[in-house]
Amino acid sequence: MDFDDFGGSLPGRPLSQPDKAAAVLLAMGKQVAGRLLKYFTQHELQVIIASAQTLRAIPPDELASIVSEFEDLFTEGAGLMDNAKAIEDILEAGLTPEEVDGLLGRRAAFQGYEASIWDRLQDGEPLFIAQFLLREHPQTIAYILSMIPASFGAKVLMQLPEGRRADIMNRTVNLRDVSPKAAQIIENRVQELVMEIDAERNSVGTTKVADLMNELDKPAVDTLLNSLESINRDSAGKVRPKIFLFEDLLYMPQRSRVVLLNDIAGDILTMALRGASAEIRDGVLACISPRQRRMIESDLQTGTAGINPREIAIARRAVAQEAIRLANAGQIELKEKEDADPAAAA
Repeated sequence: MDFDDFGGSLPGRPLSQPDKAAAVLLAMGKQVAGRLLKYFTQHELQVIIASAQTLRAIPPDELASIVSEFEDLFTEGAGLMDNAKAIEDILEAGLTPEEVDGLLGRRAAFQGYEASIWDRLQDGEPLFIAQFLLREHPQTIAYILSMIPASFGAKVLMQLPEGRRADIMNRTVNLRDVSPKAAQIIENRVQELVMEIDAERNSVGTTKVADLMNELDKPAVDTLLNSLESINRDSAGKVRPKIFLFEDLLYMPQRSRVVLLNDIAGDILTMALRGASAEIRDGVLACISPRQRRMIESDLQTGTAGINPREIAIARRAVAQEAIRLANAGQIELKEKEDADPAAAA
C-alpha cells in the first residue's frame, strides 16, 4: 500500500499517512484487517506498528473522514484506547507467530531464554560431550545429565564407557538439591564446554577436507590421510573421524547397518556391490530382506562386464552419504563405540 494515496490533513494534530493507515486497520477489526496484511511490505508494517503504538485518540467523525478516503466506506467507528494490543491482535490474525515476533521485536528477547546453556550442549556431538564429561567427577556428570534435555542426555550416556554408566545413572536417580554455589561452579565448567563446542563447529577447515575425502575412493583417501599424518598427526586425527566411505560399512554396528541398508534403493545397492570384496558383500547382504538379497545376488552374477566404474563409484558414494546423513540426524552410528573405561574419580 502506498501511504501517499491518502488525502489531505484533518482537524486537530495532523495525522501522518502511516497514522491514517493504522487507524483504518484498527477500525476494521482484526479478522478483516488480518486479510489485508499480505498486501503490505514488511517495512510498511513496521511503520504502521510504530504509528499505532503512539496514535492519539481519534473521534468518530475524524475517523469517518479517514475511512472515506478509501474506495469502500466503513460506517462503524473504532475505540482506539488500546492501540498497541489491537494492532498485535490484527497481526496475529494475518501472520505466522514467527513473523509477528519479528515485526514486534520480540524474537530477540525470547532467544536468550530459549538458548540456555543446557540447550546449547545439543550443538555438540554426543561423543564429544561424553569425552569432556569423563574428565569430571561422577557426581558432576550426574548433575549435568539431569539438566540437559532427556533425548540428548540419553545419547551422551550411551557414549560413556559401559562400566561407568550404572554408577552415573544411580547417582542421577539419587541426586539431591545442589547448592547455588556448587551449581554455579558446574555451570562455569559447562560454559567452557560450550566454548569448545563452538570452536569445534567453527573449524570449517576440518569439515571441508573431510567432505573432499568423502568424495574419493578408499585408496585415494588412505594415501591422502597418510600424507597428512606425516606432516601433522593432530590434523589427521581431526579429519579421520569425519570420513566415512562405503568400505566402512564393515565397522558399522549391525543395527545401524540394517537401518541404513533398508533406506537404500535396491538398484543403487546392487551397483555399489559390484566388484566389492566378499567380506563387504556378505556383510551387506546379511542385513537386508531374503527376497531383496536373492534379487541382488542374481544381478551380481553378471559381474562388472560392461559396467562403467564411475557408476559403481557414484553408487558407493550415495550409500556413504546417506550413512553420514542418518548419523548426523542421530538415527544410526557410523562406528562401534569403544568401551574404554578410564579410572573414575572417587
